[in-house]
Amino acid sequence: MNAKPPPVANRILGIDPGSRVTGYGVIDVMGANISYVASGCIRTADGALEQRLAQIYAGLSEIVGLHRPNAVAIERVFMAKNPDSALKLGQARGAALVCMANHGLSLAEYAARQIKQSVTGQGGADKAQVQHMVTAVLNLSATPQADAADALAIALTHAYSANGLLTTSSRGRRRSTGRWRL
Repeated sequence: MNAKPPPVANRILGIDPGSRVTGYGVIDVMGANISYVASGCIRTADGALEQRLAQIYAGLSEIVGLHRPNAVAIERVFMAKNPDSALKLGQARGAALVCMANHGLSLAEYAARQIKQSVTGQGGADKAQVQHMVTAVLNLSATPQADAADALAIALTHAYSANGLLTTSSRGRRRSTGRWRL
């Protein structure tokens, strides 16, 4: 008798990089089912930027070791109004990229508008809308902190993309079809 092995969940780590607060969110996707695993924030202590980047790297390394994701998604850098903030954000993102590379994990990248579109249905959604939708989609008992919710939204966007639920609009951006395949 040849019994099929049970399906294996795809564990996705979403990362919302920041030099002061880096959000992370972990979900499992098995077929049409998405389930919450963990989320939180890596908060760096005051100090030199290189020390904060080391804290981000160490925190993400611990999360990878604990949750063993097989897919990682991160927010793509956007052009901020303040060049200094954009540079620090890029450096925090770089610490995350190096951490994932050192763990042998490849990354998918999504623009902020694309993430908001896939989770809320509109690319200009605010943080409260993202938090609300993440809480509803994952059936959470409490609303996650904003950076953790953003990271969960990034992980959800990757799940939707991997399941073919993001389509390309006429302007070349990707958008959610708004439904999870059952």
